[in-house]
Amino acid sequence: MRVLLTGGAGYIATHTCVELLNEGNDIVVADNLSNSSEEAVRRVKKLTGRDFPFYRLDVCDARALNDLFDSEKIDSVIHFAGLKAVGESVSKPIEYYTNNLYSTLTLIEAMRAHDVYKIVFSSSATVYSVNTTSEMTEDMNTGCINPYGWTKYMIEQILRDVAKTDERWSAILLRYFNPVGAHKSGMIGEDPNGIPNNLMPCVLQFASGRLENLTVYGDDYPTRDGTCVRDYIHVVDLAKGHVAALKYMDGFSGCDEINLGTGKGTSVLELINTFERVNGLKLDYKIGARRPGDSPACFANADKARRLLGWKAQLNIEDMCRDAWRWQTMNPNGYKKGSD
Repeated sequence: MRVLLTGGAGYIATHTCVELLNEGNDIVVADNLSNSSEEAVRRVKKLTGRDFPFYRLDVCDARALNDLFDSEKIDSVIHFAGLKAVGESVSKPIEYYTNNLYSTLTLIEAMRAHDVYKIVFSSSATVYSVNTTSEMTEDMNTGCINPYGWTKYMIEQILRDVAKTDERWSAILLRYFNPVGAHKSGMIGEDPNGIPNNLMPCVLQFASGRLENLTVYGDDYPTRDGTCVRDYIHVVDLAKGHVAALKYMDGFSGCDEINLGTGKGTSVLELINTFERVNGLKLDYKIGARRPGDSPACFANADKARRLLGWKAQLNIEDMCRDAWRWQTMNPNGYKKGSD
């Protein structure tokens, strides 16, 4: 199988590249590098011992994208490309709607023009309504609280509508929960731009001295220790979920949404305490006020993924903390020069 990965130089995408290549697939990577590094692509090649084409292009650029499809025989697509910072989406909604929706429409048009009808979409648990209960099932109410989430929601609907037009279309909408960790080699991992908002990157940068403070936002939630509970999933497990989705599409027509999570909730303090224990560190975090919009608990019901894809998360929170810290210590500056 020859798979195009849009936004293929990103965090989750590079780990998916590794898993696809290890399974014997061929890949083509396209990325405009606006929030990623070509060094990550080079490391995937080094890690797997496999070469593959890399196109530096914007998926919104119809001419460049069609030229790629003209040059490469593509069987299926995993669509990662898109702006992804929740906070930034609130201050730049026009940019997020324009980029994320238009890039998807451009991609679908190019696929259709080249008789490619299989697509896995990088969606998110942000599409679920915050008013739902803590365990999320795919049939629950959807509804978003920020423009980033709404772009995921709208793209899901676009793909549902497109899939109805031609039985050759096969679209799987993978709703991620909270990806963390890194490849066990320490060669690829998460390298966020600027000051991170998510917990694990904050923990890593604080532990390595790049961040001055580590704040736990709220300790008075109705949870077992008062801090928010989330479903953290190892990025390698998440990557393997994409491979499973591609295999599933061989006999599938239409569009379906599938959660990818562990099905287990871990609190903020539990993650911090586990990180300290497995890595032999002490983190002097501070307790702050709640952040607006944070729900007390959110974790996946992953039964559908097990039933349809034959997929289940294998790595635990200790693996996530250990692998993430290995990546950070081996690459204190991420993919930037001087990080090796």
